[in-house]
Amino acid sequence: MPLPQPIDEHDHVAGPFDAPLELVMYGDFQCPYCVAAQSIVRRVRERLEGRLRFVFRHLPLTEVHPDAERAAEAAEAASLQGSFWEMHDALYASGGKLSDTDLLALADRIGLDTERFSADLATGAPAERVARDNEAARAAGIASTPAFFVNGRRHEEAFDARSLVEALTSDSPDGD
Repeated sequence: MPLPQPIDEHDHVAGPFDAPLELVMYGDFQCPYCVAAQSIVRRVRERLEGRLRFVFRHLPLTEVHPDAERAAEAAEAASLQGSFWEMHDALYASGGKLSDTDLLALADRIGLDTERFSADLATGAPAERVARDNEAARAAGIASTPAFFVNGRRHEEAFDARSLVEALTSDSPDGD
């Protein structure tokens, strides 16, 4: 299955935008499997530093994770202050504490203007950004997280660091 939506300037990208290798993760901040995947993704990013662009997209599974959508919106509100990745990391490290009070405390802890953060959440703009990712994933039939795409194709195999690095580099002209 190809990536449901091409990567563009609206995506959250870590690493060089024009990197030859690409890993996209659809994630849910309340999903225990996504939490576990963070250390794996970190190892992959370190191993392929400079050659990998990592993209995070939202897929809150609200049926089983009632706070996931609001957490995703909080990440987008943080993005409006240039702190998406800091909030991304804080949300995954939060131990599942994702109430509105917890989200505000995380925003404060990572140095955001909390009044602006709250106001941005209230506008609904962060919800629109989350919905964009969610709708594209659901339309493509993605129903679980984490969901990985390696170099534009769905990765259905194991997602340990070694398997992801091998999948990323196996068809790459510069190999590993």
